[in-house]
Amino acid sequence: MALHTTTVGGDHSGSLLVFCHGLFGQGRNWTGVAKALSDEHRSLLVDLPHHGRSSWPERVDYLDLADQVAAALPTDEPVTLVGHSMGGKVAMVLAVRHPELVARLVVVDVAPVDYGGSTEFAAYVEAMRGLDLAAVHRRSDAEEALSDAVPSRTVRDFLLQNLRRDGESWRWQVDLEGLGSSLATISGWPGDRLAGLTYDGPVLWVAGAESRYVQPAHVEAMAALFPHHRRLTVKGAGHWVHSEKPEVFVEVLRRFTAP
Repeated sequence: MALHTTTVGGDHSGSLLVFCHGLFGQGRNWTGVAKALSDEHRSLLVDLPHHGRSSWPERVDYLDLADQVAAALPTDEPVTLVGHSMGGKVAMVLAVRHPELVARLVVVDVAPVDYGGSTEFAAYVEAMRGLDLAAVHRRSDAEEALSDAVPSRTVRDFLLQNLRRDGESWRWQVDLEGLGSSLATISGWPGDRLAGLTYDGPVLWVAGAESRYVQPAHVEAMAALFPHHRRLTVKGAGHWVHSEKPEVFVEVLRRFTAP
């Protein structure tokens, strides 16, 4: 399966940083963070399968997604792997299945648990699929058409990054059908298929103080898979910690990856 990646930064002594975005995101969501760290690190920004310019496999499965990302990583240079939300689950699965490829792991606002579905993201899929692309002449038309279903301007802008123009027509560059039918899998966790596996390297959990995705009740599951983890909560941040508090997030990454 074709996996699209973008490299930011030149050759530096610091470890290679590999970034995995969340649901409906793209690798380029991490560009600002990668550029801020480019004085010390090279970064690889990954479009996960079903997103951006990567291919759309037949199914959405965390083990498959993790193995596809693992195949894009160097075999002679363990990386610092960073994943947010859905990308955080991909990163966690990759680390326990391919620990030799990962020097450090950073998980952003998600836990290795089954969240039991997501009505919020289901509503986003419904709104995006319901958009009459034939009536869209400019991006502002799409923004206006989504305004009732997606009241948050920030969320609308995030979703609309997936809208691409081909000549005079528009299309979604994200697999709405595949992702929409797999939301239970995406919000879930393949724990039974990871039985007996652990990742023993250093792990940092970065959670938003205003987010509900990382809770004290999740610590036991985190520790079972990642015995050498520590947790950090960023004040004033919600689920999208790295975009809401970019300066804090960059400094956290810089310290975590320091020799």
